Amino acid sequence: MRRRYVLCGLSRRGLTTYAGPMIGISGDGTGEDHSATAQLVAVVDPDRDRVRQFNERVLPAGHPPVAWYRPDEFAAMVEQTQPDAVIVASPDHTHADHIVAGLHHGLDVITEKPMVTTVADAQRVLTAERTSAGSVVVTHNLRYPLRHQQIKRLIRDGAVGTPTYVLLEYHVDIRHGASYFLRWNRRREFSGGLSVHKSTHHVDLVSWWLDDAPVRVYAVGGRHYYGPDSPHRPRAAGGVPYVGDQLRRRDPYAQAQAGIFADAAATGAARTDDFGLPYTYQYPPERDLSPYDDEIDVEDTYTALISYAGGATLVYTIDFSSPWEGYRLVINGTHGQVETTAGRFPDGTPLPDTQQIVHRPLFGAARTIPVPVPPGGHDGADPQLRHDLFVGPSAASAELGLIATAQQGADAVAAGEAIWRSIAEQRVVELAP
Repeated sequence: MRRRYVLCGLSRRGLTTYAGPMIGISGDGTGEDHSATAQLVAVVDPDRDRVRQFNERVLPAGHPPVAWYRPDEFAAMVEQTQPDAVIVASPDHTHADHIVAGLHHGLDVITEKPMVTTVADAQRVLTAERTSAGSVVVTHNLRYPLRHQQIKRLIRDGAVGTPTYVLLEYHVDIRHGASYFLRWNRRREFSGGLSVHKSTHHVDLVSWWLDDAPVRVYAVGGRHYYGPDSPHRPRAAGGVPYVGDQLRRRDPYAQAQAGIFADAAATGAARTDDFGLPYTYQYPPERDLSPYDDEIDVEDTYTALISYAGGATLVYTIDFSSPWEGYRLVINGTHGQVETTAGRFPDGTPLPDTQQIVHRPLFGAARTIPVPVPPGGHDGADPQLRHDLFVGPSAASAELGLIATAQQGADAVAAGEAIWRSIAEQRVVELAP
């Protein structure tokens, strides 16, 4: 029997990761078809025209149109379409209202990460879940790559003994990083800041490896690459900043985007997704966006010291304008160390020597563990995630606890908010139990 789903937010992620496989269209080349177990019955989104074009241009022949509702029509949508579950893939600041509405109607909720953008909204979700027949799953898909599953097993099996501290150095490349500053993510009111939108994924990953929760955060950081004071902002003689087409022709980030956002950000051009659907509601063509705009109010560099309840410490750093994308990781413990590097250059070329994990016992010879990378988005994570959601938890998922709960989602958001608050207030932030 097929479960009936409503999708809140026909975003690129919502379309390629969830809607596509439910209507028999694989968005990442895996050939997945979950239409036998999952039925998309409605889309909740303010952009009526985008949903109309989805029905006309993307749905396979013979598929009935998917009903469209505005966010303020949630109750009517539930009454008229009778869904079993809600998938939330809308902009981050809208997650809480969609999640709470779904729980209010007794529905299960699957939400993109971060679960919400503030600690206050996380508490709203936890409170609503406690009184609902439904439950919340947070799609922290960084748990799913086989590399990360293997690291989980190594720690669980005692390869490092008791973990003492983790070093995670994360980089977002000049193409991917700049894209956040050409979207809604660049405003804290919409994303919670990149320490929430992005860093929560990394904090959750470490928390899952350690089977622990963060309790204390101290961080430093700021905005060093983007915004009106960027050292990369092209200027004419006399220091006057270029604007419009003159800016785009000289902007190093626009050139690095290689057409991904540079063309779409131009005045008079409409942004489109992988299926050719426009984003004219969210990004009107007449609105000219650049990574140097005054409205940018989030940081692009973070360094944080995060303490865990069990005694381990995470030293975490991330920047959003790097020559490469990925991370260097070292997990140290009382009996050894695990180390790995994963990443690629902006053109997609992998970094050398990244398909392995090195385990170094404190007393004994090191060993190298190869890391396979299956097909599918996010190093093969997304197909495994969809199997858990639309078919049922796999053996690996049950063994390792791959599915993130609302409480775990809330813990990650609390750490992400604490990072930017620590920077703003220049203090250690204690996380509420």
